[in-house]
Amino acid sequence: MQEYLIPIYEWLKAGHIIFVIFWMAGLFMLPRFFVYHQEDGPPGSEMDAVWIDRERKLLKIILAPSLIVVWVLGLALMSATASHTQTWFHIKFLVVLLLSGYHGYMAGYAKKLARGERPLEGKRLRLLNEVPGISAAIIVILVIVGKLYLP
Repeated sequence: MQEYLIPIYEWLKAGHIIFVIFWMAGLFMLPRFFVYHQEDGPPGSEMDAVWIDRERKLLKIILAPSLIVVWVLGLALMSATASHTQTWFHIKFLVVLLLSGYHGYMAGYAKKLARGERPLEGKRLRLLNEVPGISAAIIVILVIVGKLYLP
C-alpha cells in the first residue's frame, strides 16, 4: 500500500490538517453552544428549538464529516509512513481515540438538551470546552517533538 500512498503523501497530510482544523473548530464551538442554549433557551421555548437546530447542524454538517475524513486520512498517513511502529504515534493515537470519545459524549449531550435534559452546569461545560485545546496541544507536540524523543 505504501507504493500508492507515498506519491500523494503531502496531499494526504494537507487534507488531514485541514479537516483537523474543521473538526477542532466544531469541538470548540459545540460546548459553547450548549452553555448559551442552557442560559438562553428554557426547555420547550422558541430559543430552545433554535439552539437544538444549530447544534444538530454543527454536528451533522461540520463535526461528523470532519471526524470521518480525519480518521480516514490519518490512517492513510499511518500506512504511508509506518508510524504505527513508533512510540509517539501510539500516544497520539490514544489521545485521538479519547478526543473521538469526547466528540461522541458531546453528541450525546446534544441529544439530552434536545430532550429537555440539562445534566451539566454552565461552569462544567465551560471546563469541558478546554478538552479540545489541550488535546490539540498534546497531539501537535507529539507529532513535531515526539518524533525526536519517542522513536
